[in-house]
Amino acid sequence: MQQNTFTISLSASLLVLSALTHAKELDPITITADFRSSTLGDSTASVSILTEDELEKRGATHIEDVLNTAPNVNMSSGASRAHYFQIRGIGERSQFVTPVNPSVGLFIDGIDFSRSGGSATTFDINQVDVIRGPQGTKYGASALAGIINLQSNQPTNTREGKIEVTVGNYGKKALGIAVGGPLIKNTLLGRFSLHSNQSDGTVSNTFLKRKDTNNQDELTARGHLKWLASDDLTVDLKYLHLDIDNGYDAFTLDNTGKTQSDEPGKDTQNTNAFSIESNWDINSAATLQTNTSYSESDLEYSYDEDWSYVGQFSDDLYPYSSFDRYDRDRKSTTFEAKLLSNDDGRIFNNKTDWVIGIHHAKKSEDLVRKYTYLETDFNSKYDTKSTAFFGQLDTQVNTKLKVTSGLRVEQWDTDYSDSNKNNVDTDELLYGGKLGLEYELTADHLSHATISRGYKAGGVNTDGTLPKSLLDYGTEYLWNFEVGVNSFFLEDKLSTRLSVFYAKRKDQQVKSSIVTHRDDGSSEFTGYFGNAASGHNLGLEAEINWKINSKLTLSSSIGLLEAKFDEYNDPESAKNGVDLAKRDQAHAPNYQYDFGADYAFSENLTAGINLQGKDSFYFSDRHDAKAKSYNLLNASITHKKKNWSTTLWGRNLLDKDYDVRGFGSFGNNPGNGYVTETYTQKGEPRTFGLTVSYDF
Repeated sequence: MQQNTFTISLSASLLVLSALTHAKELDPITITADFRSSTLGDSTASVSILTEDELEKRGATHIEDVLNTAPNVNMSSGASRAHYFQIRGIGERSQFVTPVNPSVGLFIDGIDFSRSGGSATTFDINQVDVIRGPQGTKYGASALAGIINLQSNQPTNTREGKIEVTVGNYGKKALGIAVGGPLIKNTLLGRFSLHSNQSDGTVSNTFLKRKDTNNQDELTARGHLKWLASDDLTVDLKYLHLDIDNGYDAFTLDNTGKTQSDEPGKDTQNTNAFSIESNWDINSAATLQTNTSYSESDLEYSYDEDWSYVGQFSDDLYPYSSFDRYDRDRKSTTFEAKLLSNDDGRIFNNKTDWVIGIHHAKKSEDLVRKYTYLETDFNSKYDTKSTAFFGQLDTQVNTKLKVTSGLRVEQWDTDYSDSNKNNVDTDELLYGGKLGLEYELTADHLSHATISRGYKAGGVNTDGTLPKSLLDYGTEYLWNFEVGVNSFFLEDKLSTRLSVFYAKRKDQQVKSSIVTHRDDGSSEFTGYFGNAASGHNLGLEAEINWKINSKLTLSSSIGLLEAKFDEYNDPESAKNGVDLAKRDQAHAPNYQYDFGADYAFSENLTAGINLQGKDSFYFSDRHDAKAKSYNLLNASITHKKKNWSTTLWGRNLLDKDYDVRGFGSFGNNPGNGYVTETYTQKGEPRTFGLTVSYDF
């Protein structure tokens, strides 16, 4: 029945949107989905753009506040913020002991933060690009499902700045300042921003009588120097500092959202990162671009495992008390150089643009786990090195037809060791790429078709009690087939973007676990990853923007998704009688939508309303607990006068109850004999605030 509903919805959407049919540009939005920048209307990537205005209207301080507006994009919390992202049903949901290689890439000003989703704060961010589908040619092993790319505001030759103040419920206070302009006119430009965001959080701890155990305390500093060395050479130096000191106290035994933990956890991050980029027009035939980046992050993730306090239950119920803490030190060094053709460098009868390049990355993750049930701390070290060569050809066959072909070959090496004397070394040769066609049906309709191959590197499992056959796992590959059309109508007042895709996953990496029961009745998990499955991901993504008149603009997006396992061969699941073949994959809702309207009452006063929602979805592949479907109402009113802007914003105005993370395969409550239950982390309740900014 579910599959029939999906098929009917997909067919109906195709019929509606095929009646519309390509694309010029309402707004000159530039995206960097490929090696060369393009406008949104000319890009054939399945991409959603979240502008600075959209971030401000939602009162966003992190991309979790706005990411649901992009079709077929989901998030997983299990911390103070959504740290993990899923695109088209593909992506990680958590990390504990085992090292994780990402399926969704997260990049901030060219620096790779794919393992640290809490880094994606949004003050002074000009644009967020959400690019769906494998990006194997450009990004390699970090982009099996797609990427999320944050770009901050650039320094200019004009002195400018911004001061922003926000207050809201749950004790929210935020203050930001950004200044930029020429340090040496036409030679050295700079921009610096500093933002502090503080909130008590939306959780009350009734035992400790505190309302701030799941608080947010986030400081972000950005710096950017742009050296216009000559007419042909530009050098950019970028710096990012993050000091995040958030609490983590979210789960309860009765799913009320009112916690009773006596040892609330933390979700902290201290990061320093920088990058140096250069763009050198060597001559009229070629341009050399380089990017060198380094980042170092210290992170703590900890929590009260029993979600209760000592003395809450009588001894005859066999209560327990434990605390789990993960301290990670992450370092990443990357270098990339690519040579791109200019007008005089085209080949094949002056019809083909080309790019060739090399990428090298070295990453390390050192872990110290401090856990009540460990006699001594657990230590591990996970190092990865990768070297890739890539190239792409873009051939303009004629005035209407363009052919794109890309290839990336990557050598991936891992080295793992831990205090349990486990040592695992692996090396793999990986490759991906794409073949695409663009055809201009008319001046207003651009069609496209793409076959692409993405990959996600294999890794290691860390627990010494696992059999040797489970200590490492191999690469997952994904073949993606996609067709679409970009269109403009009604004298460019109406724009549409439509994509239909089918992806086939091979040697699919899935997270499983062995559950063991302690003598006191509590449970312990031994998690691991394996190549246990194959599956398919089929769906549709559509975005429509309609400027009806000078006052009213409508926008909408919809994602339809069928993400199922075709085969599932996990021995531990089989022991428990679990066969997931033909079942939906985790965190893959069958539908997701966002409908919005903006109305200008006058030149200075505008209002917007937005309704978004998503279908129910499984929390995990190893149990049947599900998040219920939900719909959220958001709204904003903005008044602008001269350099002042005042926005009253609200999210989840109807105060709907919904879940962002869940577990359903164990019992944690001594009061009912530790029976297996579903435990969930609640999403954000009704949240509102006032933001005042001054641009100068």
